[in-house]
Amino acid sequence: MDFNMKKLASDAGIFFTRAVQFTEEKFGQAEKTELDAHFENLLARADSTKNWTEKILRQTEVLLQPNPSARVEEFLYEKLDRKVPSRVTNGELLAQYMAEAASELGPTAPYGKTLIKVAEAEKRLGAAERDFIHTASINFLTPLRNFLEGDWKTISKERRLLQNRRLDLDACKARLKKAKAAEAKATLWNDEVEKAEQELRVAQTEFDRQAEVTRLLLEGISSTHVNHLRCLHEFVESQTTYYAQCYRHLLDLQKQLGRFPGTFVGTTEPASLPLSSTSPTTTAATMPLGPSGAGLVPRGEAALCLEEVAPPASGTRKARVLYDYEAADSSELALLADELITVYSLPGMDPDWLIGERGNKKGKVPVTYLELLS
Repeated sequence: MDFNMKKLASDAGIFFTRAVQFTEEKFGQAEKTELDAHFENLLARADSTKNWTEKILRQTEVLLQPNPSARVEEFLYEKLDRKVPSRVTNGELLAQYMAEAASELGPTAPYGKTLIKVAEAEKRLGAAERDFIHTASINFLTPLRNFLEGDWKTISKERRLLQNRRLDLDACKARLKKAKAAEAKATLWNDEVEKAEQELRVAQTEFDRQAEVTRLLLEGISSTHVNHLRCLHEFVESQTTYYAQCYRHLLDLQKQLGRFPGTFVGTTEPASLPLSSTSPTTTAATMPLGPSGAGLVPRGEAALCLEEVAPPASGTRKARVLYDYEAADSSELALLADELITVYSLPGMDPDWLIGERGNKKGKVPVTYLELLS
């Protein structure tokens, strides 16, 4: 018990000494041992890494789960080391409502049939979203959290120790300075100076040792950056896969709706890519929405006979195919991504379509699947 009381008294004395030293430094009444420029740069780099990692982590969590209540619930489950319950995505919930609506409104009616088709697509979109969230959480969020809750806590602990060692060192320097001043006035014995010098040597050794440990940890931030870079690539890859799946599901749905008897077809013509553009840069559709309109000529006019179609004397262009396209019928030309074809327009054509030629094959092609080359 006496030992514990002595230890508590010693700890209290050390804490008081450090507090006094820190306060005097703040008021400019005591000298402070400065770290070298390289060490200060390492500290600043580590702080910046920690701050931006926190911001990126929080915003990615918002991206993956916009509902703040759901995020709080997931956080609590994680802290309690319990499995987060499976949650229905918004797309899956929408699919459920559409399927129920079709069942009640008539699954054989045009509206009901379309609701069923869209519900199936929304269900697939919801499943793709669930996979993306799961993959992004494992490959991106978890490593960021591990850094903040593991490596950064270790770095912070060692930095606090280094701060204490520095305060102890500076306190020893101050005591030695006072001892030498007193010795000069013959008010202290020489052994008091020797004691202060010994304490200073011990404090300096402990400070140097702790500075080296902290420096090594701070230099490890470079490895953290490399690891986060790899995780960032994996996050982008999973996001690319997710949006590609969404695009394929929606394109498939659009094709189904375009061929479905009785499906409503809007009369609003979307903007098309002009063939007469003289811009030196290429014109590309970054995310094709699929062809709207169903033919070469306005409704009510006879379809053109492809065998009789000849390219105009001028106005033909080369185009690179952006995405695979499966021909809906014999009047269309099937496309493969990255191939080059010749395209041109004819009077009366739907602006969202062109005539495409590849060798001796010819057919309609959707503009949104092409990158028109200058």
